[in-house]
Amino acid sequence: MDKINILFLCTGNSCRSQMAEGWTRHLKNEQINVYSAGIETHGLNPDAVKVMSEAGVDISGQQSKHINEFKDIPIDVVVTVCSHAHETCPFFPGGCKVVHIGFDDPPRMAKAVAEKGGSEDEQLECYRRVRDEIRGFVETIPEALVD
Repeated sequence: MDKINILFLCTGNSCRSQMAEGWTRHLKNEQINVYSAGIETHGLNPDAVKVMSEAGVDISGQQSKHINEFKDIPIDVVVTVCSHAHETCPFFPGGCKVVHIGFDDPPRMAKAVAEKGGSEDEQLECYRRVRDEIRGFVETIPEALVD
């Protein structure tokens, strides 16, 4: 079976798309060539690295990448993981399928928790919840992406 090429896309390629890339590499490496990118690059979020490590997945070697770095790779499916990326997703030639699976923004949620006096662990719970939701989605692919 040929591997399919999936690109996870979010705004800054710092958290959600990085977690999705890590989970896909960890769980579906035999079936999927996985990439992640952003409409912008914001660097790898250290809290995303931390909660993925708690789950046994090391994403510390991944880097924040811009969508333009993938213009020459034949992507089969682009999965947008945030609304901004979905709304601004560039055109992909060659019949590439674009699917939107939105996940909450852990940094934004953690900031709200911090502003209410929440502990560091309570802030990390925002990341853990989204990490686990992303894992649940990744466990359904590639089948969930087939028409």
